[in-house]
Amino acid sequence: MTESRTHTLFSFGTLRDERVQTALFGGAVPTSPAALAGYTTRPLKITDPAVIAASGLDVHLILERRLGASVEGAVLHLTDQELAAADAYEVDDYTRRRVVLSSGATTWAYLDAKPLRPAERIVVVGDSIAYGRCDPRGGWAGHLAAAHIAGNEAERRLFNLAVPGSTLADVGEQTPALLAARRPDTLLVAAGINDSAVPAAGTTAQADADLPAGSSSASDSDSEETADFARLAGSLDTLAATALGHNARLVVAGPSWLDEDRTRDYEGLRFTRARALALRAFFRAWCEANHIDFLDLWEPLRERTELLVDGLHPSAEGHRALYEHLDALGR
Repeated sequence: MTESRTHTLFSFGTLRDERVQTALFGGAVPTSPAALAGYTTRPLKITDPAVIAASGLDVHLILERRLGASVEGAVLHLTDQELAAADAYEVDDYTRRRVVLSSGATTWAYLDAKPLRPAERIVVVGDSIAYGRCDPRGGWAGHLAAAHIAGNEAERRLFNLAVPGSTLADVGEQTPALLAARRPDTLLVAAGINDSAVPAAGTTAQADADLPAGSSSASDSDSEETADFARLAGSLDTLAATALGHNARLVVAGPSWLDEDRTRDYEGLRFTRARALALRAFFRAWCEANHIDFLDLWEPLRERTELLVDGLHPSAEGHRALYEHLDALGR
């Protein structure tokens, strides 16, 4: 029985070549003309001998964003096995992500593995850390804006729309109405630290005291955490759909390290490292499962409590460390 061709993949380069298709798939695959709006291409030097042998070229093309531009190509119709072969063929500079064709259809395409490098118009949404609290220069997002815009003052933009105190649910609800006027090609979501807040010790103790003798709140806590993560997944699903609806690439930045010995209780809540680590693992797993870019911001501040103003918010130096790490990962 012939395996169904359930995947579509936009190609603008060597994957359209019958020689490459024969080498990868055992023969030519069905294709149809297509175009990708909002993109242009730039050359990429290839050093992998196997890829050079298959394509006959040591310079391939890679996509980058350009408002008003369009890239002509073709959509390949592939089986699971053929898509896996295409993944193996592409070098580490590429990663497979969902894009929107000029026709409005969604498909796979190979994009730059560093998600902020090809960006032209970036929107940042998130919480007080993304907003830049405790840094008069605008925090890590301010540093990113300066470096990004300096690369092309005429075309590049970065809009920081982060709101202090926002949870991921808040960001999911607020973001859709903010994007149309900014025309982003990249949506950078940096939220989650407020989702790491849990009831303070006194609140938990009182709740346990109200339970019947012999009862335990452990199973209730596990159920609540599962429900919390389900809600977070729903917010991320909404943001992914919102980004794709604007032909933008979603990038999720994970929570940064916190020093819970220095964070203070706030309105019956406290921030815990265990919860932040659980969120970090959840964000990473969700991004991997959904082919979304994840930028891990945990390590730059880890055990560097001197870079935190209050155990939670980075100082100006802490924001600089976060930016340098994000820049290395994303640009």
